[in-house]
Formats: sequence, structure tokens, C-alpha cells
Amino acid sequence: MDNNAPGSGGSRGGFGSLFGGGSPEYSHSELAGVPLTGMSPLSPYLNVDPRYLVQDTDEFILPTGASKTRGRFELAFFTIGGCCITGAAFGTINGLRMGLRETRDMTWSKPRNVQILNMVTRQGALWANTLGSVALLYSIFGVAIEKARGAEDDINTVAAGTLTGMLFKSTGGLRGVARGGLVGLAMSGAYALYNNWDHLTGSSTSYF
Repeated sequence: MDNNAPGSGGSRGGFGSLFGGGSPEYSHSELAGVPLTGMSPLSPYLNVDPRYLVQDTDEFILPTGASKTRGRFELAFFTIGGCCITGAAFGTINGLRMGLRETRDMTWSKPRNVQILNMVTRQGALWANTLGSVALLYSIFGVAIEKARGAEDDINTVAAGTLTGMLFKSTGGLRGVARGGLVGLAMSGAYALYNNWDHLTGSSTSYF
């Protein structure tokens, strides 16, 4: 008997099914039409449903009672350092401009280079000290007002900015105090308005 006959596959399937080892064979085209309705898309690596891993909101691991945002005390270090670096950069550029202007009648020589370098270092230190002092006063007033009121809002920002301007210009008399207070009030008010612009206009920022 020829084992390659068409009926031999059926006899093998029959003997296999008799001993419990046979299984029906399906083609790829037949398996492709089988619906997968009701089956959850499980990950072959995690063996969990990936839908449970999708979160709509951010989650943080924080100590008990801690806020999700940094307070004024934590931001004070960044504010002071950033203002010092900004002042040094602006002073360097301004000193270079002033040095080139004051020595434009001199030829390129060592005395001119030294004079330009002195102007750059002087202006850089001056502006870094000025902006750093303003940031230090603003941070001190902000932390003190926050601790005194027990709340963190834009009132603290405006009050700290106004007091900073008044104290920074206190050496100029009452007129200097008033002028510094108005400048600090305007700058802090503009910053608070910028932070709450979406809320005031009724539009919310979408995050993707």
C-alpha cells in the first residue's frame, strides 16, 4: 500500500485520534478569518493588560503633606543664581561695548586690551551684584510673606516685588522709595498677569 495516497492522511489522522495524539490542521488563510472578539491585548513580555498602564494624570512619589510644586524657599536658590548669571552676561556685553567705544581712538595694543578687559570685568561684576541683590531681597520678602500669610498665591508675588523695589531704592529718599515701589509693583504685577493669562482669558493649555 502506498503511504503517499490521498487516503493515507486520513488513516494517520484516524490512528492519531485513536491514541489521542492527532489534531486538525488549518491553513493560514483559515486562521486569518477567525475573529478575536473578547480577547484582551495582553503583552507577551509583561503578561498584563497594557490599558492599565495608561494614566491620564501625572503621579509623583512625595512625602506625606508635601506639595507637587516647589515652594519659594526652593525656588530662591534658582532665582538668585539665575539672576547673577544673567547680570554677569549682560554686564560683560555692556562692558565690551563701552570698552570698544572709549578706546576707539587707540590702536590695537596691550594698553587697549587691558582697558577693555577692565571695563568688561567691572561691568560684569556690577550687574551680577545688582541683579543678585534684587533677587535676594525678592526671595527673602517672598518667603517671609508666605510664612506669615500661610498661603502661596499672586499676592505674595506682588507684595514681594513692591517691597523689593522700595528697599532697593531706599537710599534715594522718599521719591526713590516711591519710584522703586512703583517699578517693583509694575514688574511683579506683569509677571502675575502672565502666569494667570490663560485663567483670565478662559482658555486652558492642552498637554499632549
